[in-house]
Amino acid sequence: MRAVLAAGLSLAVLAGCSGGSGSTPSDAPQDAPSASPSAAPSAGESPSASASAPVVSDPVEPDLDLAESTPREDSVYPGVGDPRVDALHYDLDLTWQPRAERLTGRAVITFRATRDAPRFQLDLGAPLTVGEVTLDGEPVRFARRGKDLVLRAPIEADERHELALDYVGTPEPAPAPTTRGDFSETGFTVTRSGEVWTMQEPYGAYTWYPVNDQPSDKALYDVTVHAPPGWTGIANGELTVLESDADGTTTSWQLAEPASSYLVTLAIGDYEHSSNTSDSGLRVDYWTPRDLGRPLDSIRTAAATVDWVEDRLGDYPFDSLGLVVTDSQSAMETQTMITLGTNDYVLSPQVVAHEIVHQWYGDQVSPSDWRDVWLNEGTTMLLQWVYEDEHGIRPLRQSLRSARSTDQQLRDQYGPPGAYDRRQFGGSNIYYPPALMWNELREDLGDDEFYAVARSWLADHDNTSATREQVYDHWEAETGRELSAFFDAWIMGERTPEPGVPQG
Repeated sequence: MRAVLAAGLSLAVLAGCSGGSGSTPSDAPQDAPSASPSAAPSAGESPSASASAPVVSDPVEPDLDLAESTPREDSVYPGVGDPRVDALHYDLDLTWQPRAERLTGRAVITFRATRDAPRFQLDLGAPLTVGEVTLDGEPVRFARRGKDLVLRAPIEADERHELALDYVGTPEPAPAPTTRGDFSETGFTVTRSGEVWTMQEPYGAYTWYPVNDQPSDKALYDVTVHAPPGWTGIANGELTVLESDADGTTTSWQLAEPASSYLVTLAIGDYEHSSNTSDSGLRVDYWTPRDLGRPLDSIRTAAATVDWVEDRLGDYPFDSLGLVVTDSQSAMETQTMITLGTNDYVLSPQVVAHEIVHQWYGDQVSPSDWRDVWLNEGTTMLLQWVYEDEHGIRPLRQSLRSARSTDQQLRDQYGPPGAYDRRQFGGSNIYYPPALMWNELREDLGDDEFYAVARSWLADHDNTSATREQVYDHWEAETGRELSAFFDAWIMGERTPEPGVPQG
């Protein structure tokens, strides 16, 4: 999530996103690191990337079975999402007119009904006007209640349906439930020049397309973007179409493995492309603003960072990886296409590392409920600290000492990591305390066993959304330890636990 900066802390906190100095954690820690964020990459990191034409891949037939989920009503933000709907595939066709700030969209959504119901709903921003709506090819009545798009048609459990609708309007971002300084809104954001970027944790995808906007419902995506001449539309996954003429540029993107809606991205603007390749053979694409006017070697450490993470967590879990730089102040681990803002901390190698780790912890396996966002941030924050230590940015002992010294303050200010104040989403309490917890286990088990269990968790829950109870059970089964009380003390405790892992 976006990085957050807690007042008075010198430790960088990353969640899914990252923010600059003075901000509060969200996806990546927003606390500023002690070392200069613009420090040069370590020797051997090969930050350079060459300008090149992007690779266009052939699309594949979506495997809808991969996207079957068990949607739930969120315990923290129950007003978003509908557990009656299991979205399997979103096919979006979007046209952006920057002068009019007008988005014209067509969405075809394949979904599975999870239960018998006389009606169902999706989330869609109120400023967007809905035209014709069909269900399985037949017109269907609907009602608008704020962001709720209510479809007045019966559905039967386990039946698959196709919902198609046209919509148009000027999208408006949604107020974010946070006190962080690096963002106050989520979703579709328009810059002064008419360019577009999106970040939508914990919700806000609904500001630009109809969606079941809750993380337990993962789906596949095909997104086509029609952009003005000279501009490019960027989304998640593989680029499957790139066409330009006097009327504009059309791109199509395919995400062939399921993603939660908060992990979807859209950026439209004047971008140039470059790429480099990890030692393991993964091409990394960089989409950077043509007029940014600053060197971006710091983000081109991504390819080498993939190799670094693979040594600990196993093979990169997806088929593609890209980074897109936008006019924002934080970063987000949007699946296979990481979204980065433009301040020095967000563009630093350690924040890039944080968001890459999230491709495993947060994207490959996501939380099924926003009460468990700490599942994303804790492991990722620890690995950011290890990365900083091994790359000469900040000693691990200093990161641990700083985090422990502020742990109680964070619990007092935001609540325990697993029972945080719902009005303060993305506080540093979901970053530092769980990172300290995982480090206690790492030191107790040793690196070999710790990372082996971390990898087996990912393998056993590939492409799913999971709960804390599943995490606890997995670590107990794999280590032969009774760890529930240890986990509960760190995640639900109002007081900082004593150091050490109980034996038994």
